[in-house]
Amino acid sequence: MPEKKEHLEEKLGELKSEYSKTKYNKATDKHLGILRAKIAKVKREIIEASKKFHGQGFFVRKSGDATVALVGFPNAGKSSLLNVLSNAKSKTAQYAFTTLSVVPGMMIYRDAHIQLFDLPGLIKGAHYGKGGGSEVITAAKSADLMVFVISVENPADLDLLISELKYFDIEINKNEPSVQVAPTSDNIGIKVEVNKSGLPNNAIVEILNGFGVHNAKVRIWDELSEDELISILAKRAKYVRAIVALNKIDLLPNYKEIEEYIRSKYRIEVVPISIIRGENIEGLKTAIYENLGLMRIYLKPELKTESASPITVPYGYSVEEVARRLHTRLANELKCAYVTGKSVKFANQRVGISHVLKDGDIITFIK
Repeated sequence: MPEKKEHLEEKLGELKSEYSKTKYNKATDKHLGILRAKIAKVKREIIEASKKFHGQGFFVRKSGDATVALVGFPNAGKSSLLNVLSNAKSKTAQYAFTTLSVVPGMMIYRDAHIQLFDLPGLIKGAHYGKGGGSEVITAAKSADLMVFVISVENPADLDLLISELKYFDIEINKNEPSVQVAPTSDNIGIKVEVNKSGLPNNAIVEILNGFGVHNAKVRIWDELSEDELISILAKRAKYVRAIVALNKIDLLPNYKEIEEYIRSKYRIEVVPISIIRGENIEGLKTAIYENLGLMRIYLKPELKTESASPITVPYGYSVEEVARRLHTRLANELKCAYVTGKSVKFANQRVGISHVLKDGDIITFIK
């Protein structure tokens, strides 16, 4: 019978404690390796147990060009923020736990349709299921961008939020490390061909063994921790961009000190706002748009001009990718395109289908 999650957590704590107390030397190297493998195995079992524990989460129907999750503790101002950013009418009150389900809204900015989610407030211990926290975080995990709504009176809330998300293998404002594990039928064991992780080869081998991988070629191109490697191998890792909406700045004249403290400690963009006064809401809209990495591309068929409504796509899309966004058949029949804008040297320049576009470009497709 599978062990319960709390028992696995206890076992993991004991193994980590033993590992931290064991000094490294030649005599203990093998023992430390066994401990690492056991830790990897228990973490994998916790992940499997968490699938049932987390449940299905809130049902969120996505729409628009991108999705943004408003994440924060109760009474931070998420519902009020949703109302001023979008067309939604989320219930607000001066007490906690007003929002009990996901409330969507649509923010239209620079021609982009950006879907916002007002999620129920998290509480400390959310990863244990307190206050429906696991369902909230599962919903937030699907967003393209998270906006941490933090009251200027409680800046330490950000640390608690990041810790809760990290438990669910959500990494904030980090690029996903490049990890390649190619299983092989040959009995070669684990062959670490590239290792820029900072971890010793034997630690990588033992973690892979803990996942039942015994014959594979491994290439790791970026620095990462043991926990990150384990979550990547378990296919639970999620890398999400995030910014902070520092709310209620009308309450503290010295809010700039708190703003700078958060920015320097967490290396995250901070946008100070006052919802009650409507202060810097446009600045927050701009920050959301820019952190989503969106750009506008204008289509110019024969009967349309540059004033036609653009389509919004991720920054760095090629001619072919824009065509495929419109219709698969168009992309398959595409020969080249004529482009006017920042990505070319002159107006109506002929480009290939792999040409990378820039914001504001005007394009004519040629089949």
